[in-house]
Amino acid sequence: MGCGISKACCWGTQDDHVPEAQIVQNEDRIEGSDLPQFREYTIDQLRKATSGFAVENIVSEHGEKAPNVVYKGKLENQMRIAVKRFNKLAWPDAQQFLGEARAVGQLRNQRLVNLLGCCCDGDERLLVAEFMPNETLAKHLFHWETQPMKWAMRLRVAFHLAQALEYCTSRGRALYHDLNAYRVLFDDEYNPKLSCFGLMKNSRDGKSYSTNLAFTPPEYLRTGRVTPESVTYSFGTLLFDLLSGKHIPPSHALDLIRDRNVTTLTDSCLEGQFSTDEGTELVRLASRCLQAEPRERPNPRSLVAALIPLQKDTEVSSLALMGIPDGAAAFPLTPLGEACQRMDLTAIHEVLEKLGYKDDEGAATELSFQMWTNQMQETLNSKKKGDAAFRQKEFRTAIDSYTQFNDVGTMVSPTVYARRSLSYLFSNMTDEALKDASQAQSISPLWHIASYLQAVCLFALGREAEARVALKEATSMETKRNTN
Repeated sequence: MGCGISKACCWGTQDDHVPEAQIVQNEDRIEGSDLPQFREYTIDQLRKATSGFAVENIVSEHGEKAPNVVYKGKLENQMRIAVKRFNKLAWPDAQQFLGEARAVGQLRNQRLVNLLGCCCDGDERLLVAEFMPNETLAKHLFHWETQPMKWAMRLRVAFHLAQALEYCTSRGRALYHDLNAYRVLFDDEYNPKLSCFGLMKNSRDGKSYSTNLAFTPPEYLRTGRVTPESVTYSFGTLLFDLLSGKHIPPSHALDLIRDRNVTTLTDSCLEGQFSTDEGTELVRLASRCLQAEPRERPNPRSLVAALIPLQKDTEVSSLALMGIPDGAAAFPLTPLGEACQRMDLTAIHEVLEKLGYKDDEGAATELSFQMWTNQMQETLNSKKKGDAAFRQKEFRTAIDSYTQFNDVGTMVSPTVYARRSLSYLFSNMTDEALKDASQAQSISPLWHIASYLQAVCLFALGREAEARVALKEATSMETKRNTN
């Protein structure tokens, strides 16, 4: 693919031309992060975290396609996770899977969606990663709803992605499988991150690249193998995605460049946001990545150096660049959501009291034929006593009565857990309140009240980023509930 572009920067020679001062080194330690070390989980732990791999917890924002499925979940310590469940034939060799997962799990970087653990139990093969709540680059670039991605943010995406690849290469993980816009995810602050799932070596769950040959590195078509240079080729296609706002086949993009028709290649939504020189530099870099001869493509270290001078509005947060100046106000809140955001426990109490037990209908049916037993009568009495105390705002009594009800274990009630959670909040027992709110959601995954209570608990604990995620989920659940 001769493009008339300089070949000075290639895999064998470019480090000699990059000043060390220009390279931004990525630290292994993630500033302000308390990410746990990689560990192995049991299938029961992950089943509990995902409410039994509930259909409601399947997420598409992690860019995975059938036969693999990604679920959102929550560990006992309330950390949100993404669980990738492989097809049973994907990794027949358990030791190979464990070895790969452990190797990828040693990586820790702020530009990655880090791998937290794995599970290998019988035929089950699962990966556990950080959960990214704000979807993929493909969603924000190709299928945006309110406004297109700004030029400065597109450059930031390219830069962060190059940094992620440079870090992985420096740690001996230079191969990345099927790098595309679905592999770039956004965290709660809308910072772009590279999914760790693509770092796992190819297995029987599919080929390293999509079936669309127009986007596949030419050497992969010849050999069927991924090389570091193949990853750079895919990075080049992503640069053209960012420039055009569309998924344009590399050959077509290069034809437009050869015909000096770059204007057609550029997203019309970006008009006036960048200079001709800036656009030319990005086109030049993308073209170098797409050189037909693999050794003539730049490596990740050179990509980082080339993208540093192009960065704009570096002091502006990603939230602001995405048109979201205040993370807490990034979505419209319902009256209940607003009460949770301002931690108005009295208003939440009024909602729970009016709601009653209508979300416990299934559980109520369970006890209808057991009411004749003495034990069930005692259980019901505990519940009635707790409800009376809750109504009168005698929260210590409510906690004791609801605890007696739960300890018997004859009936599981999400509303009782929710009421005890709020009672704990009134009693300044926030950790206990969070556990109960999470238990309520485990019983009823789509119940918005449980998510709202979690948001309040997290706000009270000073975990603002997690609280905003919970608030967003609760708002979405309540909105869907009201429109159905």
